[in-house]
Amino acid sequence: MEPGTSTIAKTPEKLRSEVPSLITREEALGILSGEVSLTECLDRAFQARERYFGRSVRIHILDNIKNGHCAEDCGYCTQRKGGSSEIQEYSLKPEEEIFEAAKSAKENGAYRFCMVTAGTGPNSQVTEKLANTIERINRELGIKVCLSAGLLDKEKAIRLKRAGLDRYNHNLNTSKAHYPEICESHTYEQRVETISHLSDAGIGMCSGLIVGMGESLDDLVDVAFELKAYRVISIPVNFFIPVAGHAIRNPQELTPDFCLRTLIVFRLVNPDSEIRIAAGREGHLRGLQSMALFAANSLFASGYLNVKGSDALETVKMILDAGFVPEFSSGIGEAVDWQSMLGGNAMYSPENIRKLYKYGRQKSEKSS
Repeated sequence: MEPGTSTIAKTPEKLRSEVPSLITREEALGILSGEVSLTECLDRAFQARERYFGRSVRIHILDNIKNGHCAEDCGYCTQRKGGSSEIQEYSLKPEEEIFEAAKSAKENGAYRFCMVTAGTGPNSQVTEKLANTIERINRELGIKVCLSAGLLDKEKAIRLKRAGLDRYNHNLNTSKAHYPEICESHTYEQRVETISHLSDAGIGMCSGLIVGMGESLDDLVDVAFELKAYRVISIPVNFFIPVAGHAIRNPQELTPDFCLRTLIVFRLVNPDSEIRIAAGREGHLRGLQSMALFAANSLFASGYLNVKGSDALETVKMILDAGFVPEFSSGIGEAVDWQSMLGGNAMYSPENIRKLYKYGRQKSEKSS
């Protein structure tokens, strides 16, 4: 596939993963521990990625529609109860402001617009406001929507489904065994219950984890196979960012190699699920960001909850440079001359090349 000229294939959306895992638990541990060469396991992950998603990459743009004022003590979060991050706190944004953010996301090439709120979960009044906003975005913009709003009961899940919500994010974050180490105000079982309610309501589940919070390799493998058991169709893989005020007792020093191996494991355990490179991409994967697309088929652009990230244009350039193609919100491809759209290679343009000469000729101060 030639980047810049190819048609973006439409990938059918599924509510649940349907394809069995391609590796065993022991093989997953071997990949994470470094027993298998990186090129060998990456090639295997790419074959699965290409089979189910081709060369397309889904760009998600996130809007933090309610910040702070949270009663939960999740140790990894800058909005946690008792935290001291000095973030700006604000109540739920007005519908018009959220709608404009969704419109901007679509204009910036987002495949899906993700709305995130702080807090334990929405009450009935807030659920109704969110449902009305989702209905308007669907009706007037046609962009796919994901919502992350905490714990939900069955009735609220059904209301959001009727509003047209196609994805709901509720991360497991870590394994059942490790969960008490990162949060005490609610349980792992409550998270699983929310996933069950959403699945029963017919909403596609988005659920993933945060890597680097003191968990073992066994914990990571547990999460990978737990998400497979729940047939989760969208899996964001976050890499822990040590935000001010966090309460993770022993955060790990993550290497680009290990982060890439983690993405490979989640692809091979969940071959037909959307594997998304989420928070921490820029700082932890560093020079391997584009290589990670050979395992993952999705990423965030324009930042995360309270931490900045690569902007949409920079992200599109990275995708194209790796030989992949952004997938539009509609899923319907068009032949695009991306190089012309992005201005070609500006660094080596005639206007800039002279500025790059290492030993430029100095003009004589005297006329000859």
